[in-house]
Amino acid sequence: MSELRFVRLGFGAEAVDYQVAWDKQREVHAARFADEIDDTCLLLEHPPVYTAGRRTAESERPLDGTPVVDVDRGGKITWHGPGQLVGYPIMKLPRPVDVVAHVRRLEDALIRTAAEFGVETSRVEGRSGVWVLGEPRQETGQRPALGGLSLDFDPRLNDEEFDPRLNGPEYAPSNAGQRREDRKLAAIGIRVAKGVTMHGFALNVNPDNAWFDRIIPCGIRDAGVTSLANELGRDLTIAEVLPVMERHLREVLENAELRPREVERPVETAATETAPAETASV
Repeated sequence: MSELRFVRLGFGAEAVDYQVAWDKQREVHAARFADEIDDTCLLLEHPPVYTAGRRTAESERPLDGTPVVDVDRGGKITWHGPGQLVGYPIMKLPRPVDVVAHVRRLEDALIRTAAEFGVETSRVEGRSGVWVLGEPRQETGQRPALGGLSLDFDPRLNDEEFDPRLNGPEYAPSNAGQRREDRKLAAIGIRVAKGVTMHGFALNVNPDNAWFDRIIPCGIRDAGVTSLANELGRDLTIAEVLPVMERHLREVLENAELRPREVERPVETAATETAPAETASV
C-alpha cells in the first residue's frame, strides 16, 4: 500500500470544529480517490460535540435537547472533545472493500498504543471499539463494588425502559471503572465511499468522561467508558500519546497486506457488482 502521511490539524487551543474537520475529510477523500495524494491520516482534537451515526436511536440522544451532529459513518452516538485523540485515516482499499478488515487494523494500532502505556485492552464480541475488560458477572448479576458504588439490583440487564441517564452516578458510563465493568477506551466508526475510507477512531486520553453520561454511548446501556489517564491513575497528555499513536498506525497500516473482500457468486451469474457506500462500527 502507499506510504501513510499524517496531517496534524489542531489540538488544545487550536482544536478543530467538527464541521470544519468533516469538510476537510471530504476534500482529502476526493484527492485520494483521484490518486492526487497518498493515504492520509488526519489527527486532531475537537471542541465538545456529540455525533450520531446512522444507527442511532432517538432514545440514545441527550435528554435536554443538546445539539447532535448527524453523520454518515457507521455506529451510534458518541462524544468528541478535549482530551480525546481523534484520527481520520483516509485510505484507498481494494475492491470489493473489506470494511471489517480495515476496522480490525485500526483496532490493532489502538490496542498496541494502549499497551505501550501499560493499559491492557481487548475486543468485545458484538460490541464496538477497543475495551478494558471488567470482571465477569456473578450469578446474581452483580459486580464487586469499588469506591462506594454498589448495584444491589441491576435493572439494565432486564428492564428495556431503564435509562441510566436518570438514575445517578451508580449507573453513569463514566463510573464503569469503579463498578469494575467493561469500559470502552476507543470508539471506531467508518464509512467507505468509492473504495476510500472516511471517519475513523477516537481514543480517550484524558477527557472529562462525564460528557458521556448525557447520552447512551454507542447505544450500550450496561457498560461504560474510560481513558488512559483513568486506567493509569495519573495525568497523560495528547502530546505524549500522539507520536506513539502515529508509530503504531504506520506499522500496522503500511505493513498490511490488503486484499479484496471475498465474494461468493453463483456460477451462472455474470453480472457486475455495483456496491453502495459501506459503513461499519466495530
